[in-house]
Amino acid sequence: MLTNNLGYPRIGSNRELKKACEQFWAGKSTLQNLVQVGKDIRQQNWELQKEKGIDLIPSNDFSFYDQVLDLSLTVGAIPKRYHEVILNAGNSELDLYFAMARGYQKDGLDITAMEMTKWFDTNYHYIVPEFTKDQQFKLFSTKLLDEYNESKRLGIKTKPVIIGPVTYLLLGKEKESGFERIDLIKNLLPVYIDLLKKLEEQQVEWVQFDEPFLSLDLTEKDKAAFKYVYAEIKKQFPKLKTLLTTYFEALKDNTELALSLPVHALHIDLVRNPEQLETVLASIPAQLKLSLGLVDGRNIWKNDFSASLKLIDLAKEKLGANRLIISPSCSLIHSPCDLDLETNDAVLTPEIKQWLSFAKQKVEEIVTLKQLAENDPSALPKLESNIHAHENRKTSTLIHNTAVKQRVAGIKEKDEHRSEPYALRSVAQKAALKLPNFPTTTIGSFPQTPEVRSWRAKYKKGLLSQKEYDDLIAEETKETILFQEKTGIDVLVHGEFERNDMVEYFGEQLAGFTFSKNGWVQSYGSRCVKPPIIYGDVHRPEPMTVKWSAYAQSLTEKWVKGMLTGPVTILQWSFVRNDQPRSETCTQIALAIRDEVVDLEQAGIKIIQIDEPAIREGLPLRKADWQDYLQWAVRAFRISASGVENETQIHTHMCYSEFNDIIQNIADMDADVITIECSRSQMELLDAFADFKYPNEIGPGVYDIHSPRVPSKEEMVFLLEKARAVIPAAQLWVNPDCGLKTRHWEETKKALIEMVAAAKVLREYVEEAVTL
Repeated sequence: MLTNNLGYPRIGSNRELKKACEQFWAGKSTLQNLVQVGKDIRQQNWELQKEKGIDLIPSNDFSFYDQVLDLSLTVGAIPKRYHEVILNAGNSELDLYFAMARGYQKDGLDITAMEMTKWFDTNYHYIVPEFTKDQQFKLFSTKLLDEYNESKRLGIKTKPVIIGPVTYLLLGKEKESGFERIDLIKNLLPVYIDLLKKLEEQQVEWVQFDEPFLSLDLTEKDKAAFKYVYAEIKKQFPKLKTLLTTYFEALKDNTELALSLPVHALHIDLVRNPEQLETVLASIPAQLKLSLGLVDGRNIWKNDFSASLKLIDLAKEKLGANRLIISPSCSLIHSPCDLDLETNDAVLTPEIKQWLSFAKQKVEEIVTLKQLAENDPSALPKLESNIHAHENRKTSTLIHNTAVKQRVAGIKEKDEHRSEPYALRSVAQKAALKLPNFPTTTIGSFPQTPEVRSWRAKYKKGLLSQKEYDDLIAEETKETILFQEKTGIDVLVHGEFERNDMVEYFGEQLAGFTFSKNGWVQSYGSRCVKPPIIYGDVHRPEPMTVKWSAYAQSLTEKWVKGMLTGPVTILQWSFVRNDQPRSETCTQIALAIRDEVVDLEQAGIKIIQIDEPAIREGLPLRKADWQDYLQWAVRAFRISASGVENETQIHTHMCYSEFNDIIQNIADMDADVITIECSRSQMELLDAFADFKYPNEIGPGVYDIHSPRVPSKEEMVFLLEKARAVIPAAQLWVNPDCGLKTRHWEETKKALIEMVAAAKVLREYVEEAVTL
C-alpha cells in the first residue's frame, strides 16, 4: 500500500511567492531573487512530504502563476502576439510567461493578457490556452524536467505531475472557426512523448497525468482521444508507471472508458462521490492499481478515519493491499498550508480548531490512514483522537440555531420575487434615478494601497483606535468620491477601503462563521484569499455595510451604490460546513443579505449591487445535475434581492464565466442590471445575452482589471461598438471587468478617465443617430 499526494500548495506557508512575484513585477526585486524563492518553496514542500512519509511526492506542481499556463509554455502554445516579447533582448522565459498572464505594456509594445477562467468548479483561475486551426506544438520550456532533476539533486525522488493532453486541449479555446480543439491531439501528443523520453533518460519511475475531464460529459471524439493518447504512451513506454488522476466528480458513464485505458494506476475522488468505489471495483481489470482519494483536498474539515477505513477495507478485500494507493481527493493547492500556524485562540477557538485539517495535516492524515489500514498499533491514539473530534462536532452547541432554522422553514413564495416585473420596475427606476445613456460605474472596490492595508493592520493590532481608523477610512472614501465626481462617473461607489476581502468582510460580521489567521489559498497568480469557515447556522446580528455606504452618499448629489456579496458567492468562496446540504446553508446566508439590502434602502441607498461572480462556477460538472443546483442558487439570490421597492435598482456582477448554457437561469435571477467580464474575450460573452434577447440591462466590462496595462479610449469605444451591435443601446452600461482593489491608483485613474471618455463618444453617436 502506497501513500500519494497529487499536489501541494505553492504559495509558501507565509505567502512568500505572492510577495516575491509582486516585488518582481514592481521592479523592486531581481529575477534571481524570484527564482530563488520558488526554489526554496519547492524544497520545503518536498522535504515536508518526505519527512511525513509520502511515497509518491509530486514535482512540477509548483507554479509562479498557473499550472495550465506552465503547460502552454512547455508545449509551445504561445499566441503570435507574444512573439515580439520573446525577441526583445533581455527578456527571460519568465518575462514572456508573465506577459501571457498579465499583459505587456513596455518596450513600445502593448499586448493584452490571455483569457482567464475558473478551474472547473473551484475558485482557482487558470489561463485559457489559445488554439488555431494550424496550431503547432513543440517543446519550449523544460520546467517539468528541471524540477524533477532539482528534486533528485536533493535526494528526493518525485513523481512529475502534468495535465493530461486531452484535458489540456479541452481546457482551451478555439481562436478561429473551422475546427475543434480536440482535433489537435495528434499534433500535441509528440511533445508529451518527447518529454517522457527525456524523463525516462533520468530514470523516472512514476508520472502523474491529471485528466479531470474523465469525470465530465464527453463526446465520442473526446473518448477516442483518451484511448489514442494512453495507448500510444503505453506502446512507447511499457515500463513507465502512469498514474491517471480524475477528481471533482465521479466517473459515472466514463467508468468503462477509464478502466480500459492502459495505465498503471487510476485515481478516483471518493470525497465527492464515495459511491463510485463499488462501481469501479466491480469492473476493475487485473493488476490495475487504484488510488483512493479519501482526504478532502478542497475543504478544511478533519478526515473521518472511521468512514475512510470502511472504504479502504472494501477496496482491500477486492484488490489486496498491494494494489491500493492512499491519496487526497485532488491537489492540495485548494487548501491552506498549515494548521499549526493558527496559534491565536481568539481568532480560531480550540474547539473549532480540533475539527480542522490544512494541507500539512492532510498529508499526515494520508499516512495515518495507511498505518491504520495496516493495523499499525502506533496509529491507534490518532484514531481515538479523531473519533473524539468528530463526536464533539456533532454535539457542539456552537453549530445549531433554532431561530435560523425556523426562519428558513417559514420562507413564502412572495419572499422569492420582486413585487413587480422588470418592465414596470424599469420605468420607475428611470424616473427616480435619471441616469444618462450608457451610464458609467465601477464594480465596487478601488485600489487598496499599502497605506490602507497598514491602517487595517495597525487597527487590528490595537495601534490605532476605532476613531483614528474610521477617520482615515472616511478621508480615503471622501477623496475617492471626489475623484469619481471629477472624472464624470455617473454611479459612484464608496471604494470599500474598510474591507479586507469581498467574502471575508461579510463573514466577519455574520454568526456561524469563523476565520483562520494564516489560512491563505491561491485564487490566481499572486492573488491569495483567506476563505471564511462556515461551521454553524448563519444569521446577521447587525447591519454590516450601511454606515460607510450612507456616509459616502452624504458626500455627493450623485447616486452611490451599496455593495454586497451575494449568498452563492459567500458560500462558494468559503470553506462550507459538510454536515448539512449546501442549499440549506446558502438560504441562511440569503436571508442575512436580504436584511442588509432592506437596511441599505431605508438608509437612502437606491442602487444596490449584490455580486454573484461564483454562481456559474458552482454548477455541478455534469449537466444532468445542473437544474437542482440552479433552482436553489437562483432562489437564494432572489430571496436576498426581493425585499425592496420598485424604484430601488438591484445590480449583480459576474466574471470569468460562460453563460450560454445557463442564460435562462441568469434571467431568472431578475437583477435590474448585470455587469460581466467581457474585455479579455473581446465581448464574445455577450453573444449569449444577444441570442437570448436578455431583457434587463447589461454592463459588459470594457477593460481588464487583472492586467496593469491601461487601455485607450479608442479601444474601449471599439468594444462598446461591438456590444452595441448585439445589445440595444438603451440596455448598455459602461464599466470595468471587475473591482479595482488590486490595481494601483495611477493606472486606475488613467483607465477610468478613458472609460468615461469612451461612454461620451457612444452618447454622441446615439444622439447623432436620433437627430438624423
